[in-house]
Amino acid sequence: MAERKLMKGNEAIAEAAIRGGCRFYAGYPITPQNEIPEYMSWRLPQVGGHFIQAESEIAAINMVYGSAGAGGRAMTSSSSPGVSLKQEGISYICGAELPCVIINMVRSGPGLGGIQPAQGDYFQAVKGGGHGDYKMLVYGPCSVQECVDLVYNAFDKAERYRLPVMILGDGMLGQIMEAVTLPEMKDLATFPKKPWATTGEGFGKTRRIINSLYIVPDELEDMNHKLQKVYDDMCANETMFEDYLTEDAEVIITAYGTVARIAKSAVDILRAKGVKAGLFRPVTLYPFPKDALDKLAAAPSVKEFVAVELSMGQYVEDVKLVVEGRKPVRFFNRTGGNVMAPEDIVEFVYDTVYQAGGNPCPPLVIGVGLGGSFDYAAVLAKKALAREVGVHNERYRELEERILRRVNESGVGPSGLGGDTTALWAAVEAYPTHIAGLPVAVNISCHATRHAEKII
Repeated sequence: MAERKLMKGNEAIAEAAIRGGCRFYAGYPITPQNEIPEYMSWRLPQVGGHFIQAESEIAAINMVYGSAGAGGRAMTSSSSPGVSLKQEGISYICGAELPCVIINMVRSGPGLGGIQPAQGDYFQAVKGGGHGDYKMLVYGPCSVQECVDLVYNAFDKAERYRLPVMILGDGMLGQIMEAVTLPEMKDLATFPKKPWATTGEGFGKTRRIINSLYIVPDELEDMNHKLQKVYDDMCANETMFEDYLTEDAEVIITAYGTVARIAKSAVDILRAKGVKAGLFRPVTLYPFPKDALDKLAAAPSVKEFVAVELSMGQYVEDVKLVVEGRKPVRFFNRTGGNVMAPEDIVEFVYDTVYQAGGNPCPPLVIGVGLGGSFDYAAVLAKKALAREVGVHNERYRELEERILRRVNESGVGPSGLGGDTTALWAAVEAYPTHIAGLPVAVNISCHATRHAEKII
């Protein structure tokens, strides 16, 4: 029977795994996920399962390899440096086509780093941190309840694709307490048979061999193609995402995991201030929900994306790959275990939008001078103002378009009264300059430039 409980994230993950059919756990302690092995050591024997505290992370992942090969629902958990040690075993498990569940409650790095939350393991998780070509299903939950729901079904997904499933959490998600609805215990007797499992059925039966060694190149190539079909199937059927207030959004904040919770609050604050912001949150980090993000990138209303993450920039690269330069993708981050507040994201978006205000009496024509000496840059800015509105400097067309788009995103509008036409045009003129510096001058013109006359 489903029940409602107040639980810490790590403990809720462990209970959800047991209710989802996990009966074997091997792990090694490391902060901030230690409540998972502690809980499993107490709870697994109650349901006829087995807990082993291995002598190392390497030993733990290989024990999971063995249990999965025998058909058991097996799980391990760790945090960043510990998962790094498991990478060889993860590659072996993928190569042997074995299902299991791996929990990574990410901590700050690199190296031993710190025990505070971070998202610096994104590449390791979604790009395959071990050797060879392999992928696995990776979830990025943002709440304790979502952790429960994803872990509960993770073993089913792992067995469907015969691949590991990774839950990419973080130290914050593991330590917070939230009310969760726990699902019913799954009946192990109802699980599908596993004809591939090495169950030791005795002489005279077809031998079952678990292996990831292929000496013959053609055989290994065939195996890689076989696995790729599995990945393609996963991409077609398993993408999950959340979009929030994106229907009319001009600025899309995109984030995953617990950072997305913060970003969602930022969206609400921005909306209250008159900024049309929305949130795009991938739930599956692999497969990445490319089609959904692609639709947002193609939407006429969307002017830019802001990727937010607790790393020096990993997730943002996948966002850029999908957007493909159609819209600007800006990046905002914290690292080292620091976590941004909603207000931080708001200021990053909002300050840029409202910087000019109504002082220059918009709608404006903007001239930008680049290069030369400092005084000549100002001359170039004035020269740019004199260029006919609508005529691009082809070398700097993209820059001109970006400047105009960014200014009009401010919502300042004519005379500062609000609207989407803060500027009519932005023009750029440039001149060679010393490599050590780049003088930039901006000249804003209002009434004079907006009037035109022709003498015949």
